Amino acid sequence: MKKYLILFLLMIVSAGFSQQKTFSNPILLSGADPYSTYYKGFYYYTNTLGNRLVLWKTKDLSDLKNAESKTIWEAPKGTDYSAEIWAPEFHIINGKWYAYFAADNGDNNTHRMYVLENKTSDPFKGKWDFKGKIAAKTDKWAIDGNVFEYKKQLYMIWAGWAGDTNGQQNIYIAKMKNPLGIEGDRVLISSPTHGWETHGALNDPVNPPQVNVNEGPQFLQKGDKIFIVFSASGCWTDFYALGLLTFKGGNDLLNASAWEKAAEPIFKQSDKNKVYAPGHNSFFKSPDGKEDWILYHANSNPGEGCGNQRSPRMQKINWDANGLPVLGEPVSEETKLAIPSK
Repeated sequence: MKKYLILFLLMIVSAGFSQQKTFSNPILLSGADPYSTYYKGFYYYTNTLGNRLVLWKTKDLSDLKNAESKTIWEAPKGTDYSAEIWAPEFHIINGKWYAYFAADNGDNNTHRMYVLENKTSDPFKGKWDFKGKIAAKTDKWAIDGNVFEYKKQLYMIWAGWAGDTNGQQNIYIAKMKNPLGIEGDRVLISSPTHGWETHGALNDPVNPPQVNVNEGPQFLQKGDKIFIVFSASGCWTDFYALGLLTFKGGNDLLNASAWEKAAEPIFKQSDKNKVYAPGHNSFFKSPDGKEDWILYHANSNPGEGCGNQRSPRMQKINWDANGLPVLGEPVSEETKLAIPSK
């Protein structure tokens, strides 16, 4: 009898462990511009903190609040890269780790992209060396750099100004000669032209300037189809949303005419679900590689703007019959989601 009781209890425990776990958004109370890299069974996550770079390490991004974290770099004072550390990304390239981020000297007009390098395979160990600025031949204002490899060639995409004054942010692409530098000049592949990309007029009743925004570009690939998902309109508005560029060319990603923009946003605010200004996303796969997920930040109330209220969230994405990403609607904070498949 004792033997059968033990077996029964083991069956109950086993059934409990086999049940699908769930989570709800947000996955942290605060954190804009979320990004993660999956490497050797762990997700290495980061977000904007303003004056430093912090890494979180976890096997389950939905349990990020319990993850180990470490400050790997603090911005030194009195430099061109001392302030407004925005949208960091950590990448493992040829066995070395690289951290890419935007920074300035306290004046937004001086924002540029910078990079750190760590020659060890464990980003929580070794030394992070500041390697300097990354800029195209046309060295203009730049933020939100995303690095990716396509057919054995490294590229960087980012948001920038055409000239030296604010007013419009565009998406640019360039080849990289190595993880530390850009080869040649930038190519413009997207400018804000649709109404949903141009929400952002500042409060000047006499002469309200229109700030048109494309920013936060992220590379996405599904089979032989490649895309860039970007954020549009001012982050200080509830209209902040995600747009889609689809590459229609051959192998030349620098062919600007080969990038086709969707006429409507693919992800936007949901008053019904109380999710506002969803944007500046990144993508990741489930641990078993079978599911595609989006990481993004959003506000829980209208009018919260670009402050610390923005929190990181995640949900699974799907694909339509034509191989295009279907992001759906940002889910409510009451929605229970199954964790990424393992």
